Amino acid sequence: MVTTHTSSFEPKAFLAKVGGGRTITTHPKNQVVYSQGDAADAVFFIQKGKVKVTVVSKQGKEAVVAILAADDFFGEGCLTGQPRRLATAATMTESIIVRLEKATVVDLIHREPAFSAMFIAYLLGRTTRVEADLVDQLFNSSEKRLARLLLLLANFGKDGVPEPIIAKISQETLAEMIGTTRSRVSFFMNKFRKLGFIDYNGRIEVHSSLLNVVLHDHPQIGNHSFNAADTEE
Repeated sequence: MVTTHTSSFEPKAFLAKVGGGRTITTHPKNQVVYSQGDAADAVFFIQKGKVKVTVVSKQGKEAVVAILAADDFFGEGCLTGQPRRLATAATMTESIIVRLEKATVVDLIHREPAFSAMFIAYLLGRTTRVEADLVDQLFNSSEKRLARLLLLLANFGKDGVPEPIIAKISQETLAEMIGTTRSRVSFFMNKFRKLGFIDYNGRIEVHSSLLNVVLHDHPQIGNHSFNAADTEE
């Protein structure tokens, strides 16, 4: 059981300590935190690192549904009565992750307003992000979808200082996340590099100038011709 409510309760401090239904583990890169089909009995909080969430269809096709970073929760589906994990979560970098027993989270939500406010704010932000992703997928070109994804991965627009250098991520993964082909992602990545929006040499460094692609049609963008295979269908 967690301690009773006090006015000095600080969620971040609570999540930084072991005990009371929570454990903290350092995971190496590419380690599975939980797999699709596992029992859903805990919520996780990322102290440090990045986590990729993927789903595999019955036909064996894998799709990346989210890439999460520090201060993000995941696995919260267990709170809605979800008995099994609907996705697989695995680290993309060395990560420090807090595991919170389902009962602990439910108790915190009822007892600690500060935690409830933090958790609800996260869930609302996540919902807004999912809606924005849907609008992005339906109405924006693959070029703008890629630019937006790179900015999100670098934490532009998120509280705190952006992290312009993105953890190593393949073009195949980027393509899966924006619903296009690897060749099209390669084309746009090279284009962004030529325009000075990113540095791309084994790792990706995102510059704030990439916002030009998302916010409006930058004059330089229209001056670069596309091959027929790179136009939107």
